[in-house]
Amino acid sequence: MLIVAERINASRKPIRAALEQMDAAAIQAEVTAQAQAGAHYIDVNGGTFPGREPELLCWLVDTVQQVTDRPLCLDSSDPAALAAALPRVKQSTPMLNSITLERDRFERVLPLVREFRGKVVALCQGEGMATTARQKIDTACRLVDRLTGAGVVLADIYVDPLVFPVATDSASGRAALEAIGEIMRRFPGVHTICGLTNVSHGLPARTLVNRAFLVSAMTAGLDAAILDPTDRDLMATLLAAEAVLGRDEYCLGLLKAFRAGRLA
Repeated sequence: MLIVAERINASRKPIRAALEQMDAAAIQAEVTAQAQAGAHYIDVNGGTFPGREPELLCWLVDTVQQVTDRPLCLDSSDPAALAAALPRVKQSTPMLNSITLERDRFERVLPLVREFRGKVVALCQGEGMATTARQKIDTACRLVDRLTGAGVVLADIYVDPLVFPVATDSASGRAALEAIGEIMRRFPGVHTICGLTNVSHGLPARTLVNRAFLVSAMTAGLDAAILDPTDRDLMATLLAAEAVLGRDEYCLGLLKAFRAGRLA
């Protein structure tokens, strides 16, 4: 399971404050904690400062790379911010989050994917959000066909079916799960990813809901997630699910985590 660490996001109050003050130490503490907790990619997002996103994303890339060699996931809906920050990425194989079927965004992000040979998160979004399973699957098919037709290999595509809060749409979790399973069935070699914690927004006991959805999504075929790796219960659940689903040969990952004291 590919883990993209979600905590360096300007929508979080501590990160917004760190960006306002250009507090590198605060950002780097988050990086170190997430890397030690098992993150494979570090997500960086500076998107709540209108007009400053390219500048802040560049600063985040530089700041994060001072303390880790983990690859980065550059998280922005602004192609200009991605274009500004990508040349500063030192590690190979960055992840671009994200591309959609919106014409302007697709045409501006695709050349960046090709130039920097990055992995790309493909959101199930056109001029509107895909909410039903059928809409998600149809949008995913169009995205995958357009990306592969432009030379992007399936292994570099991470389809995000869009997970919405079950607190406001009781059918949204099931729709995402159905879409994950069908996308993985139709396109062997492609990946699916989601912003896991969206599912529990607005609910109490959010970590419990997140764990339940994670196991369900992994059973459907999800093989990557944007989540908080410092949530020990969530990570323990992920490791246990990998063992049960046959993704952890001889349960070696689970045993290693147990011996290291990482299982709650």
